[in-house]
Amino acid sequence: MEEVSHSGQGMKNIKGYTLKELRELFTSMDEKSFRADQIFRWLWVKGAEDFEKMTDISKALRERLKNEFYISSLEPAHVSTSRDGSIKYLFKLEDGETMESVFIPEGKRRTVCVSTQVGCGMGCKFCATGKIGLIRNLSFYEIADQVLSVQKITGERITNVVLMGMGEPFANLDEVLKALRIINKHIGIGARKITVSTAGIVPGIKRFAETPFQYKLAISLNAAIQEKREKIMPVAKAYTINDIMDALDYYYSRKHLRVTFEYVLFKNFNDSEEDAEALGAIASRIPSKINIIPYNQVEGFPYESPDEDDVNRFAEYLYPIAPAVTIRWSRGRDVHAACGQLRGMYT
Repeated sequence: MEEVSHSGQGMKNIKGYTLKELRELFTSMDEKSFRADQIFRWLWVKGAEDFEKMTDISKALRERLKNEFYISSLEPAHVSTSRDGSIKYLFKLEDGETMESVFIPEGKRRTVCVSTQVGCGMGCKFCATGKIGLIRNLSFYEIADQVLSVQKITGERITNVVLMGMGEPFANLDEVLKALRIINKHIGIGARKITVSTAGIVPGIKRFAETPFQYKLAISLNAAIQEKREKIMPVAKAYTINDIMDALDYYYSRKHLRVTFEYVLFKNFNDSEEDAEALGAIASRIPSKINIIPYNQVEGFPYESPDEDDVNRFAEYLYPIAPAVTIRWSRGRDVHAACGQLRGMYT
């Protein structure tokens, strides 16, 4: 449980308690433990921001809670709306740090792209977040609250959640798993509508495989040739493609869920027929699909965005040799909300 002082008053953030911790807290307060379940529902199902709205709680208990606790909430410090309808929210956290979330409406889907860290320690050589470095991990409630807050702000029922914003989820896995449980069970997003993306943290993949839930897994691969992957993703030196594939064999043996390989396509770097053949071989090893994501230019990096002909040509290489291939043109590029563009600052 993470305790956060509020306005110098020493009050504690009630959202900083998991349900188990909240039950234990109420028992220690000589209150019935089921009261914790009621309050947790008010916080995470109904999105209450005021103890007075918790009408099935006694007035005496509401007063006690008001005197000892507060309810944190995420308020956007800045909002950027893309021509394609995507909306990027810059949220200011209680310690003054900032992080970003993106609302992506597409057809009947209403997706939130969620951050798991302030900054990122992976240092990928094409990603704006990686240039910041890791500032800190987000707590479970800061992760889950992004979904609740975007749903409340937009007035739209969120259907899908992707952990593909700022940060490496498997470098903050304890908090991520707590957040996923809230997003799934309490906010009400189906497990198979939740996707967690990793740069290839092998211990995290194996641990994720052992969870009892049906969350989806995506691997941010971006190069199927080891030497090239090491050039753009420092983590590749610690966890090779072979290491990742061995971990994915284990993952599939436990989950029996198809894996997504995310492949950011750079002009004249990883877009050759040789690259496609290597990618097709990887994707054919386990049930999987490939998302080709044309690179979104980030200032200060040498890589170029491919044009449409480059992208289609690479996809044509893959179609005969890969099980499933989709071209994903990123949403929100004009407001720096697309893949690899999140910075956690005003843009």
